Amino acid sequence: MKKLLNNPDDYADQTLDGLCLAHPEFYTRGGESGRVIHRTGGAVAGKVGIVSGGGSGHLPVFTGYCGEGLLDACSIGNVFAGPSVADCIDAMKIADGGAGVLRLYGNYGGDCMNFDMAGEMLEIEGLESTTVLVADDVASAPPEEAEKRRGVAGMIYAFKIAGAKASAGASLAEVTATAQKAADACRSIGVALTPCTVPEAGKPTFEIAADEIEMGMGIHGEPGIWRGKMKPADEVAAEMLDRLLADQPLENGDRISVLVNSLGATPHEELYILYRYLAKRFDDLGVTVVMPLVGRYATSMEMTGASLTICKLDSELEELLHAPANCAFWRIG
Repeated sequence: MKKLLNNPDDYADQTLDGLCLAHPEFYTRGGESGRVIHRTGGAVAGKVGIVSGGGSGHLPVFTGYCGEGLLDACSIGNVFAGPSVADCIDAMKIADGGAGVLRLYGNYGGDCMNFDMAGEMLEIEGLESTTVLVADDVASAPPEEAEKRRGVAGMIYAFKIAGAKASAGASLAEVTATAQKAADACRSIGVALTPCTVPEAGKPTFEIAADEIEMGMGIHGEPGIWRGKMKPADEVAAEMLDRLLADQPLENGDRISVLVNSLGATPHEELYILYRYLAKRFDDLGVTVVMPLVGRYATSMEMTGASLTICKLDSELEELLHAPANCAFWRIG
């Protein structure tokens, strides 16, 4: 293992320390354990609070998206490990501005269990909350079992759109419905070229030959659809797009947003090579791309690879996507 770290057991906490020291205008550590990141200034009175959570190792997800027009608080676990129930409770309390709290996070068993327990415990105290699960990874389950799919980079769109709806003064029911619509509008798929190393484990999460890629691999190294020899970028982009279109067809006149995301080590240059192919395909389909995102938005430590997300827009989702937002990793307006 060759990483810029001290004690591997301190990796997550020292990351959070550095994040808050570098960007104090956006992020503050909170909660009894210090494993909650929240908007500097705390909850906004009268606004629906939005919380998320998950494991470290995915920056800017999850903690990086706390900010104006985005998340209010986020509970964070060790690398690739979910947050504790206590941290989920603290995040919800910190985000509560008196209008209820939306729990918005990826569809992973441990996260679901702990957030559900936190919600049940706080409901006894009178805090109203709802849940929206993001399950956008088409490689993780077929359409007829879509409720089993993992949540990956589609969370970015859900965070942004739900955050804008809450900032506009919508009720908890309205924010929840819009967040669900945004989550349902997203489809994602990833491709991995190399593994990453979890500091506490000290070894790669999986093995893959130097001349191989794996289509559909998850952000924690979950098995994908196939593994084979490396292909040219256009062929990789074509298969990723074809798999998304098979799951969510697009028609002439549709409007979408597209995220071409680095899983950590893939440089912007290669992401733009993928996007140039995708842009041509969308143009041929008569589909309009709104606010394309190309860069590191949801990573898996230093994994080399990329993910593709399509968010199919209607007028409400498009308006909310363009609404102001501000955090250290994404600024709009």
